[in-house]
Parts: sequence; structure tokens; C-alpha cells
Amino acid sequence: MTSELIGQMLSTNPSLVRRTMGLLRKAGIVSSTKGHGGGWYLEKPLADLSLADVYSALGEPKLFAIGTSDDTPTCLLERSANEATLDALHAARQRFLETLASQSVADLVEQSRDEIAAFQKMASGRSE
Repeated sequence: MTSELIGQMLSTNPSLVRRTMGLLRKAGIVSSTKGHGGGWYLEKPLADLSLADVYSALGEPKLFAIGTSDDTPTCLLERSANEATLDALHAARQRFLETLASQSVADLVEQSRDEIAAFQKMASGRSE
């Protein structure tokens, strides 16, 4: 599948697709071939590819934009609030990673089977 087709499918620029796919290639998830008839292809069956694998390959983007405060490091209340915040963020991150690890890309495909088929039909120019 070409970067252009993936970009069309995702309503994004093919250059962004190429950068993202480069990260996935580096992780051994996809490979590509150049030239006429070339494009991206999977290196693993979808059932063997967890969402955690993809998340890791994409650099584990930061989940939360909140953090701790260090305005008054001697304040016991601030230190306790920081500790509670860090504990909560750590627990949320662990739960997030566990959830990603428990789902495969094949699970997502199954959930979106009808939409995928409709897009494939539209992209190939077929109508029924």
C-alpha cells in the first residue's frame, strides 16, 4: 500500500505517513518496496502485532500534559500532592500499557471491518 493511499485513507499528508511508517519500519513492523507496484507491507500477521508494539515503535508519546509543581519544594503539602500526582500518573500509564498489550491490530480490524471494506471498494473505484 502506498504512502499516498494511506494518506488518503487517513486524510493526512503522505509525507507524514512516510515519517510515521519509517518509525514502524525501524521497529520491524513494516517494510517497503520502491518503484512501480511498491509500497508498505506488514512484516507480521496483524494478530501478532499488539497496540503496545505500535505505541512503542512510535516513541511512546507522552500521555499526560500535567505534572508536578516545584514552586515551594519545602512545602509538605506540595510534596505530598506531587507524590500523589506521580503515583496516579504512573498507575494510569501502567493501565494504559496493559490495555494496549492486550489488544492486537487484528482486533481493531475486526471492529472496523465494514468501514475498511467500504474504503477499499471506494479506493479501487468499484461500485455495487
